[in-house]
Amino acid sequence: MKSRAISTGIFSIQWLVFLIANSLMLPIVIGTIFQMSPEETIGLIQRMFFVVGLSSLLSAWLGHRLPIPDGPAGIWLGIFVLMGQLAVSQGGNQDETLRLLEGGMLVTGITVILIGSAKWMQKLLRIFTPLVTGVYLIMLTLQLSGTLLKGMIGVSDTGAPVLGTSVVISFSVFLLVLSLSIWGKGWMKSYAVLFGVIAGWIAYALVYGTGQAPASDSLIKFPQVFAWGLPTIDAGMFATAIMVAFVLISSVIACLVAMQQVVDDSGKKQTPRTGKTSPLDKAGIVSGFSNVLSSLFSTIGVVPLSISAGFVRLTGQIRLAPYYIACALLIIISFIPGIYSMLSLLPAQVANAAMLASFAQMIGIGIRSILKEPLDERRMTILGLALSFGTGVMFLPQSLFYGLPTIFQYLLGNGVMVGMLVALLLEQTWREKAAKAATL
Repeated sequence: MKSRAISTGIFSIQWLVFLIANSLMLPIVIGTIFQMSPEETIGLIQRMFFVVGLSSLLSAWLGHRLPIPDGPAGIWLGIFVLMGQLAVSQGGNQDETLRLLEGGMLVTGITVILIGSAKWMQKLLRIFTPLVTGVYLIMLTLQLSGTLLKGMIGVSDTGAPVLGTSVVISFSVFLLVLSLSIWGKGWMKSYAVLFGVIAGWIAYALVYGTGQAPASDSLIKFPQVFAWGLPTIDAGMFATAIMVAFVLISSVIACLVAMQQVVDDSGKKQTPRTGKTSPLDKAGIVSGFSNVLSSLFSTIGVVPLSISAGFVRLTGQIRLAPYYIACALLIIISFIPGIYSMLSLLPAQVANAAMLASFAQMIGIGIRSILKEPLDERRMTILGLALSFGTGVMFLPQSLFYGLPTIFQYLLGNGVMVGMLVALLLEQTWREKAAKAATL
């Protein structure tokens, strides 16, 4: 009994590190793009911690009953970056842009809540087939792995020089996490991510020092509501927000499918959720509510993290108790300035290295999803076209899309979106009967 309590405590810390690592980096990126002061950036980190902790707890407790934490959505990050860069290049008001983004997240959240409440999530599951889900997971890994690798190396848009020692430390963290997850025995394998982050942080502190976060004048501070001002909306953002709602739904479906696959492979059973509303519909409702929370507390919109399936496969832990404890701890941390200010000093290279080791599992999960059905000529052609167009878009200059309306700038300039849409459209329009007739 005592050893189980100890293991629960350690697993909770590891989950907490995972939650912090996935919540910490993107607010710093957004703070840089919108030229926020250090105090404003730390405030954004605080609100991000609060929303991620609360939404992750609610998702598992009231929704899908799986250890799938929420985190800043890649699609919202892309829209934030795009609109932030446009505001800077065109001399726009960045405060107005942030309020417009609040309005977009509010519309997205309400849309997803309505779809989940109408019990349409199960119907949409038929559209997001194993092939579409697999393409989404593979494309997401390909796109974000580049960002994570740049983060490990320390490449930035400011042109700051790359430090050789930091590169050595970050790759050492990556190799340590990967080695422990593959060849580690027992508890060493389960705590691979935690060991890697701790070792990397200590190494950075010894070489570069610990740094110093801005001091706070209070011991406890509640996250600010509408920190960017009251939300606004226009026609372009409204259309974009509706489109984002369906992308978030696809993310929810892909995450649940990927995590269920990991749970099934582990041989351990989760307690089923009973009732008239399916776990998928409940997950959709909670995910929509989480985006409303993101608007209310002025953060980046959240979504169930696809990387969590790779993390659980890496650590082998699917129990919900440590997960719940970690979510509660993150909520508590968001009220204590001294702690979240200190955590903001976590080196980005260390966090990126640990996350990339987890992402290495995602390609395999995506391939397994695709192979759930026979890979005939039709499905192989759809897979090839989706991956080709999706990866091809990643190499096109963003300036190519600047003349288009904002919604098309993001949709056509995002490799994950293009790859998934190609797979989805071909899956629905190229029927198997037609494919068989074409081969005769």
